[in-house]
Order: sequence, then structure tokens, then C-alpha cells
Amino acid sequence: MKKLLALLLALSMVFALVACGGGGESEEGETLDAGTIKVGFICLHDENSTYDLNFINAAREVVEALGIPEENYIIRPNVPEGQECYDVACEMVDEGCDIIFANSFGHEDFMIQAARENPSVQFCHATGTKAHTEGLANYHNAFASIYEGRFLYGVAAGMKLQEMIDAGQFTAEEAKIGYVGAYTYAEVISGYTAFYLGVKSVVPTVTMEVTFTGSWYDEAMEKEAANNLIANGCKLIGQHADSMGAPTACEEAGIPNVSYNGSTKSACPNTYILSTRINWVPYYTYAINCVINGEAIDADWTGTLENGAVEIVDLNEAVAAEGTAAKLEEIRAALLDGSLNVFDTSTFTVGGETLSSYMADVDTDAAYTPDTEAIENGVFMESKHRSAPYFDLQIDGITLLDTSF
Repeated sequence: MKKLLALLLALSMVFALVACGGGGESEEGETLDAGTIKVGFICLHDENSTYDLNFINAAREVVEALGIPEENYIIRPNVPEGQECYDVACEMVDEGCDIIFANSFGHEDFMIQAARENPSVQFCHATGTKAHTEGLANYHNAFASIYEGRFLYGVAAGMKLQEMIDAGQFTAEEAKIGYVGAYTYAEVISGYTAFYLGVKSVVPTVTMEVTFTGSWYDEAMEKEAANNLIANGCKLIGQHADSMGAPTACEEAGIPNVSYNGSTKSACPNTYILSTRINWVPYYTYAINCVINGEAIDADWTGTLENGAVEIVDLNEAVAAEGTAAKLEEIRAALLDGSLNVFDTSTFTVGGETLSSYMADVDTDAAYTPDTEAIENGVFMESKHRSAPYFDLQIDGITLLDTSF
């Protein structure tokens, strides 16, 4: 009986240690070899989604550059934002992964669950908000100051809009643009506001309508949303959605547009201006090298223009206004040296008022309780207190056509 009890106790201890799987050894201080490290990548959709394709391309580029053999990395597409994410993370642990990345906001709680149960494996999650408050040594968030990229392509869009005004296609008072968004999350709000402010810096009279689809990837809904905006009189379209739906609608209607996460120049040569994206190569390289070298990974990492994580992509000179490339270089330099700030509160109002103070929800809880002063010296400090966006202000000049999502 004593032997049986001892055996049962030993088994229970083993189960507590491995939880949903065994996994590789990647604890801080222990070094690994690039030829033996194993890496997992979890994606919400597959390569048909521009968002996921951006992650997948970065993953392939990094493993090749680091010399990680094909059999030592796993890319798992089409993993929903639910229990399936936890299950896939556990499968990757069982397959020996030392570090696992996931790419969608709704993956976060399931990645945290897997991280708690597997302390010797590193879990890195893009767009999440909880790493800085969870306090887990093996769970990390990453995002980028992509609002700067959106401001830049907003400037390019504004120059195109001004060119159309100068050509007599419509008046400055009729300069209305549209935006196709996925959800009413801070990430989307921060993005469309930065885009609008970029356009407004060129065309002060511009207004914008935003519509939401309730999905990160739904080509039919995104195309319908863009068509509705065009029917409402929008002269140019931006987007935070992941399919070709909105760009296709614009190409068919002859409406200039900017895209996110990848160029649509080949498919929409007559209307595409340029794109912005987060380049995930710097973060993947950094995090994987931390594991290889036995170093701690930052709880919350922010990519920037300076470190190459924020990019503007594939300017279409055939559609863009004359002088756009030079103007973008000028604006980029100003963003880098700090002489220009995207969310300078002197450039926008909320309810007719210029803000001097705003408490943002940075330490996210279930009630989204405001907890952190976000405005310093006349600037809303996006990306300072955590990597994921927390700008959620509804500024004047932007009309939301629906807020169901």
C-alpha cells in the first residue's frame, strides 16, 4: 500500500509539473542553440488574411535568418480566439516548443492559461494588454506604435485628397473620407484617429465616417462597408480590416485608398496609394534570441519607426500625389526626432474642447476602469504605458455610423 501511495504521489507531482505538456527548457540563464530551439506560431487566420500573412512571412524570414531548421518550427493557422488556442499551445508544448507566439487579441487569456501551466516555455502574444499586470516571467506582450505609420499614410491620403480638390473634382468643404474598421476596440480607434489626423494635417476641412464589420476578416462585409461609405460620398477610403474586400470595392469604384499590413498595388493599380504595417521581424528576432541566450524577454515590447517595426510600404507613384515620397520622409524625420507628435492635443478637440487631462484604461480589468493619466505636456502618450493601444477618444470630425461591435 505504501508503495502504491508513493507511486500515486510521484505521478501527481509529474502531472502538476507538465500540466498540458512537457516542452523544451528555456528558463532564464540557460542557453540553447539555434539549430535545436523549437518555435511555435499561432495565427487567427491563414495567408488569405493580410494581417496573418504579415505574421507568417515574418516568421519564415526570422527562422531562416537564425538558421532554425524547418522541422523545428510550427506555423498553425486558423486558430480561433477560444479554447482552441489553449489546446494548440499545449500541443506545441508537447511537441517540444521552447517559445510560442500568438497573434490575435482574443488569444490572450488562453495563452496566459498555457503559460501558467508551463513555466519553462516562453509565451509571446501580439496585441494583448495583460502581461505587465499578470507578473508571469514567461508571458509577454508585444505591439508597435503603428499609429505613426497610420498618420504617415494619412498624410499621403491627404495629399491625394488635396490634389483632387485642386483639380476641381469636389470642394474642400466636400472632402469626406471613409474608414472600414473591425471592432470598436482602442486598437482600431487609435488607428483610424491617427489616419484622420494625418489627412487633416493636409486638408483641415476633412471629415470622416467610420463603419464597423464585427470581424477581423470578412471579405464580403468589408466590401459592402466600403461600398456604403462610397455611396455616402466618401472620396477616399482607409481600413483596419484584413481582406481584399475594401480595396476591391475602391478599385471597382475608382476611389483612392490606403491599406493595412500589405500592398494591394498589383490587384488595385488604379486606386491603391500605399500601405503601412507592423514588421514583426524585429520582435521575433529579439524574443527568440533571448531564449537562445538564456535572457529575460521584456514583459511588454513596443516596436517603433526607429527599430524598424513600423513601416510604410510600396508607395504607388502612379496614384499618389506629386511630392508624396518627399513629404513622407519629412514627416517621418519629424516623428523620429520628436518635433511632431501624432496625438498632439492642440490638433484635435473632443466635444469642442481641447483636452489637458485624460485617464486611460491601461491596467485592463473587466470593467475597463480608467487608471492612468495619458496626457503629458499636451500630448496623448500612446504606447508609453503599455505596447497595445489605449487611445479610445472620440474626437470631433469623425462620425461613427455604427457602434454595435
